[in-house]
Amino acid sequence: MQKYGLIGYPLKHSFSIEYFNEKFSSENIDAQYVNFEIPEIKDFPEIVEENPDLCGLNVTIPYKEQVIPYLDRLSPNAERIGAINVIKIIREKKKIILEGHNSDIVGFAQSIKPLLMPYHQKALILGTGGAAKAICHGLHDFGITTQLVSRTSKPDAITYEELTPAVMKEYKVIVNCTPVGMYPKVDFCPQIPYNELTHEHLLYDLLYNPNETLFMKKGAEHGAVTKNGLEMLLLQAFISWEIWNKK
Repeated sequence: MQKYGLIGYPLKHSFSIEYFNEKFSSENIDAQYVNFEIPEIKDFPEIVEENPDLCGLNVTIPYKEQVIPYLDRLSPNAERIGAINVIKIIREKKKIILEGHNSDIVGFAQSIKPLLMPYHQKALILGTGGAAKAICHGLHDFGITTQLVSRTSKPDAITYEELTPAVMKEYKVIVNCTPVGMYPKVDFCPQIPYNELTHEHLLYDLLYNPNETLFMKKGAEHGAVTKNGLEMLLLQAFISWEIWNKK
């Protein structure tokens, strides 16, 4: 039996394990998907060594960047983004090759493309982690300028306190790449000035649990178009399976 899995921490509300195991069952694929919840990235090599039937992994927070030094090679997309969320495990006799890929960028791009309008020229990216990096590259491919937003002052990011009415008017796309608002803490949302939103704003939340986050709800109350990350996640899962099984 082939084995696939997910590394990250924590993994209590993972979508992937349910999706893949249902897929394996319905399509009579002799495989299983397992969650590998590791508190530190240094535990990663042990997972590969102790699971000789492991063929591929998904990677989630906080390890999309931290896992890269453990890999043997990266796909062009993963290299330019500097973050990965899919690992293909290639076993050649006694040699194991770990190949990093990024399906975040493709899944996000396919998901947001139908919602983009000519006035969507600039985007605020809430968060500065591996997912935020992929989202920036995905939007750049559409010709959209991006600005990272962080809770703390960073060289490449502005803070939430700097989101003035002028900034909100200029940046019509806002993507939440943080875990703020994820179940069970559904009464929280990123601290942006929601009263500055209009019907021209597009709010995209990478979260999918709950179905409508407070970020989305408050955006919709001001006429903004909103979308959660479920479709992106489904597209990512599909791309992951393609990567793992590509000869």
